[in-house]
Amino acid sequence: MTISRIDSNERLSGAVTFKDLVFISGQVPGEGQDVATQTREVLAKLDVLLAQAGSDKDHLLNATIYLKDIGEGFAPMNEVWSAWLSPGRAPTRTTLQAELARPSVRVEISVIAVRK
Repeated sequence: MTISRIDSNERLSGAVTFKDLVFISGQVPGEGQDVATQTREVLAKLDVLLAQAGSDKDHLLNATIYLKDIGEGFAPMNEVWSAWLSPGRAPTRTTLQAELARPSVRVEISVIAVRK
C-alpha cells in the first residue's frame, strides 16, 4: 500500500494520501488580517492542497477548525466557511478555541477528504 506525501519537510507534510483518503494538515494564514480574511486565505490553501491530492472541497469528509478566540471569530469564520462550501456538501466539523502557533494567527483548519 502506497502512502504519498505532498509539500513535505522534516517536520510535516501539507497533505498525505492513502488509498482514496486525503489528510490535509492544519493550514494557517500569513501575518495580520481579520478572521474573515484569514479564513479566506486558509481555504484557498486548502483548495490548492486538495487539488494536488486529487480531491476538492466537495469531497470533504471532516474538518477541524481552530480559532484563537471563538467568541470573536466564530461568526466571521462561519460566514466565509459557509460561502466556500458547495450547497449540500458540508462535511462533519469540529470548531474549538485553541492557542495557535503565532500570535497573529486567528484561524487554522485541517481536513480529511476522499479523492474524486
